[in-house]
Amino acid sequence: MSQETSSDIELMKLELLRRRLAKSAKPSAQLGGASIPKADRDGELPLSWSQQRLWFLNQFDQAAGSAYHMPVALRLNGELDVAALQAAMDRIVARHENLRTVFVKSGESARLEIRGEGVGLPLAHHDLSSLEAAQRQAQVESIGAEEASKPFDLASGPLIRGRLLKLAEREHVLLVTQHHIVSDGWSIGVLIGEFSELYSAFHQNRPDPLPPLPIQYADYAAWQRQWLHGEELSKRIEFWRNHLQGAPALLELPSDRLRPPSQSYAGDRVPVRLPDALTEALRSFSQRHGATMYMTLLTGWSALLSRLSGQTDLVVGSPVANRQPSQVEALVGCFVNTLALRIRLEDDPSAAQLVEQIKRTALSAYAHQELPFDQVVEALQPERSMSYSPLFQVMLTLDNTPRGASLSLPGLELSQIDPDHRTAHFDLRLLLSDAGAELEGELEYASDLFDRDTVERMVGQWFNLLGAMCKDEDRALSVLPLISAEERRRVLVDFNTVRTDAHDQTLVELFAAQVARTPDAPAVSYEDVTLSYAELDRRANQIAHRLVGLGVKPDDRVAICAERSVEMVVGLVGILKSGAGYVPLDPSYPLDRLSYMLADSEPMALVTQASVRSLLGSLSVPVIELEDATLAQESERAPSVALNSTHLAYMIYTSGSTGQPKGVMIEHRSPVNFWWAMQATTHSEVAPGSRIGLNAAYAFDMSLKGLLQ
Repeated sequence: MSQETSSDIELMKLELLRRRLAKSAKPSAQLGGASIPKADRDGELPLSWSQQRLWFLNQFDQAAGSAYHMPVALRLNGELDVAALQAAMDRIVARHENLRTVFVKSGESARLEIRGEGVGLPLAHHDLSSLEAAQRQAQVESIGAEEASKPFDLASGPLIRGRLLKLAEREHVLLVTQHHIVSDGWSIGVLIGEFSELYSAFHQNRPDPLPPLPIQYADYAAWQRQWLHGEELSKRIEFWRNHLQGAPALLELPSDRLRPPSQSYAGDRVPVRLPDALTEALRSFSQRHGATMYMTLLTGWSALLSRLSGQTDLVVGSPVANRQPSQVEALVGCFVNTLALRIRLEDDPSAAQLVEQIKRTALSAYAHQELPFDQVVEALQPERSMSYSPLFQVMLTLDNTPRGASLSLPGLELSQIDPDHRTAHFDLRLLLSDAGAELEGELEYASDLFDRDTVERMVGQWFNLLGAMCKDEDRALSVLPLISAEERRRVLVDFNTVRTDAHDQTLVELFAAQVARTPDAPAVSYEDVTLSYAELDRRANQIAHRLVGLGVKPDDRVAICAERSVEMVVGLVGILKSGAGYVPLDPSYPLDRLSYMLADSEPMALVTQASVRSLLGSLSVPVIELEDATLAQESERAPSVALNSTHLAYMIYTSGSTGQPKGVMIEHRSPVNFWWAMQATTHSEVAPGSRIGLNAAYAFDMSLKGLLQ
C-alpha cells in the first residue's frame, strides 16, 4: 500500500498528551470534540483536500497511478461460506458511501457521484484447485500482481474490487484492492473488523449487527472545507511556514545511480527486524526521556540520514491518521495526512538532546496536523521537480496496533498475507510495527536510486547507531559508530592484508630493487630513444643531486612540466629520488590553469624542457631544464635521503569541473599498496620483456599504473 495508508498510531499518544496540555484552551479549539453535521445533499458535494490532491495526481502523473493502489490479501482456511462472504462485502459497500463514489471531471476539477446501495462489490472467482501445487502458487502470485496493479477508472468506478481464488475445498485467497482516494490504512482495519462481524452474522442467518453510521465521508469533506478557513487556516499555515522556511529542498543521500529526471515510482523493500536486546534498550531509553518509541526511533533515523548525507538540517515525513473528531473513527475514507518534521543537528547534539528536540517538534506538528499536506506545499512554494517529492524524500512510520493476527470466524481462520505490490513514492520509507514484544517491518526504497545491498547495509548501520546511542546517550551522535566491531576489523585489517610490508616501502625503493634485478633491461622507450634501468637510474640520480643541492628535502614539492618523452620519465624519477613529491603540469593545459597550479602548489623548484619553458612565464623558483648539459657534472650515484613511506610522493590536481581545481597529496605508501594489490589481483607479475603502454597523461592519477608496471 502507499506510504500514506500506514496510519501512525504511535502519534495518537501525542494527541492525548497535547489535549492534556491544552485543557485551558477554548472549547471551540478542541477539534477532537467537534461535531460534524450532515451535508446538504441537494447541492454539489465537495471533494476533501486529500481526494482533490489524489485526483489531480491521477490526471497529471499516470506513473503514480498504481502506487496509490491499496491491495489487501487474506488467506482463508476452513469451511468458507461464499454466499455469506459476498453478502458481507456487499453490505460493507452499501454501508459506506465512499466505496460507492466516483469522481467525474467537471471543468478543471471533479465532482462526486455516489452510486446506489445495491451496486455491491464486484468479486471475480478463480478456481485453481485442479492445478498442481507449484502451478497453483504461481497463479496466485500472478493474479495477485495483476490485481494490485490493474488501473482504476476514477470516473467510472468501482474503486473497490475483489477476487476470490479457490485453492482447495478448504483453502481460499481473497484479494481486495481499493484506490487510496476512497480509503486509507485505518480504513483497512475498519473493513476487516466489519467483515468479521457481518460474515459471522450472515453465516448464522442473523441480521446485520452493525449500528448505523452517524455520518458519511462526504459529510466530513464538506465540514472540512467549511471549518478549515479564515483564522483556523491562517494559524496552521503560519505554523508550517515558520517550521519549514529555509529547510533544504532535497536530502542528498549517496545513491547507486543518478536521480532520474522524473520518478518512475519503481521500488522494492527489505525486511527489518530489530534484535530483542536492542528493542529492550530502546524501550528503556524512551522511558528515561519521557518519549514515545516513535520519537526514539526518529532520533536514530534522523542521525543516520544526517551522517549519510552530510546534512545537518533535514525534513522527515510522517503520516498521521488525522481522525480527531470521534464521528469519523468508524468511517472508510481517505483521512490520513502527512507531517513534515524538520530535524536540526547543526549543534552536533547527543541522542539525549536530539530526542528532546524531536519531542517538541512532534507535539507542535501534531497540534497543527489538520492542514492538508498540499496546503503546506502551496504555502511554502518550494521549487518543484518531477524527480523527487516536495519538502521531504524520506519517511518514518510506526504502527503499534497488532498486525498479521489471525481472525477466528465460524469454521474459518483468516490471516493477512503480503501482496506483491512493489512501488515507492519516496527515496526511502521506513515502516515499522510495534506489537508489544517485537519491532519489525520493512525499509521501502526507490530502485531507481538504490541497490538492495546498499539498503540492507543502511539497516545494519541504523541498528548499530541505535545501539550506540542507547549505551552512550550523552555523546555526540556524529561520532557514534555506524559499523560493528567485526565490520571495522574487516575494513581496517582484512582489506589491508595484501602485503604486510607494503606500508614500509617507497616508490624509490621499489625502483632501486628493479634496477638491481634487471640493470640492462629496457626501462623506458619513446620513438627511437630507449634507456635501460641502469641508464635511467644514473640520469635520474643527476636530477636528484641538482635538486638536493637547491635545498629540496622530503615532503617538499617540485613541479614538472614536460612533453611525453624519455626525459619526462627521467624527471619524474629524479624528483622522487630527491625526496620531494612531484607536481605534474601538463603543457597542453590552458595557461591560466598552469599558472594557478604553480601558485597554489608552491614548489621548491621546476623541472621542465626548453620547448615548454616559455608557457610558464616568469618564475620565482629555480628551474632545471632536462636538456641542460651541466647535469652531466652531477653524481650518478643515488643521493642519501631519509625518505619513508609516509612522505609525499606526488600532488595531483582535480579536473576542476565542479569549481577550482584542488591539489590532492599522495604519500608513497598509497601507490605502493596499490602496486602490491595489482600483483595480488592478477596473481602474476609482468613477464620479463613485456612492454606496457603509458596511455594516460602523466598529470592524471591513473598514469601511475603504467609507470609502476
